[in-house]
Amino acid sequence: MTSAPPLASPLLDRPGAVPADGADAGVAQHYGDPLREQRALVRAAGWVDRSTRGVIAVPGPDRLSWLHSITSQHLSALADGTGTEGLVLSPHGHVEHHFVVAELAGTTWLDTEPGAAPALLAYLDSMRFLLRVEPRDATAELAVLTVAGADATAVLTAAGLPAPPSLWAVVPTDGGGFARRTREHEVDLLVARAALVEVADRLTAAGAAPVGTWAYEAVRVEARRPRVGFETDHRTIPHEVGWIGTAVHLDKGCYRGQETVARVHNLGRPPRRLVLLHLSGERDELPAPGTPLLLDGRTVGFLGTAVQHHELGPVALGVVKRSVADGTVLDAAGIPAAVDGGD
Repeated sequence: MTSAPPLASPLLDRPGAVPADGADAGVAQHYGDPLREQRALVRAAGWVDRSTRGVIAVPGPDRLSWLHSITSQHLSALADGTGTEGLVLSPHGHVEHHFVVAELAGTTWLDTEPGAAPALLAYLDSMRFLLRVEPRDATAELAVLTVAGADATAVLTAAGLPAPPSLWAVVPTDGGGFARRTREHEVDLLVARAALVEVADRLTAAGAAPVGTWAYEAVRVEARRPRVGFETDHRTIPHEVGWIGTAVHLDKGCYRGQETVARVHNLGRPPRRLVLLHLSGERDELPAPGTPLLLDGRTVGFLGTAVQHHELGPVALGVVKRSVADGTVLDAAGIPAAVDGGD
């Protein structure tokens, strides 16, 4: 689904930056102290370089009705200055792409996983027909820089950057970019790639700590937020990982994969579910995404992202069969993993 991200961030030149690998190669994994960075991201404010995410611009007068018809989200009436998230599903309802949406000044912007923009753009191009839309890969134009933490809004204000007033609000910024609030204490800035260093410096001067992907992923795992390619496989349907109601709208017209979405929703029994796993701390090395989760020698799921959390210790997300009860201890490559369903 994805390929190596094409652009390495200039913020890797900052003192202490340790490059990430795998899907996040091209940005910093941390800046010397990932646990301190986690605390800053929760209790104060930090900026996270997510500039390897793919960005697609969709201008054209038919853009919203067209995107509405080919994705899982209700987009036909998306107002200027607002956003949401959505999925592209296979004909059988399996997740192929996840993207975040911003509608601003006549263009719909989609940002997606590192390396995934070419495949998503190819799908969009294949569905254009004679409609008045002109999707293009804008990854070389705009870069994602996320500001998060309890003091995020104050830091943005001090840095002279707009803070969107509510969830999924989108506001323009200087330099042709925009800011989007996706969560109470989290704002994504899509800034001109040439201005990435300047904006990061402004945020640092305003009190935000540089934070790497290690800390950002730890906070994501704690919040049980799935990520394509980590908490999904070729069989994942949206119900299993919590995307119904957030990335999937249940009251809209036909789109690819809708029959599966409706059937599983009406039955109320997705075959698997997303859970938090508390890992034994006996080994420093954490198991890799995709590691089978075993119960009495039988595979009952797979591991997603495993992290060292500053308060919870070693934890991970996992996708397991519905029959696996909370409190069950599974085997993740020899590491005991206790299921915490959060119900």
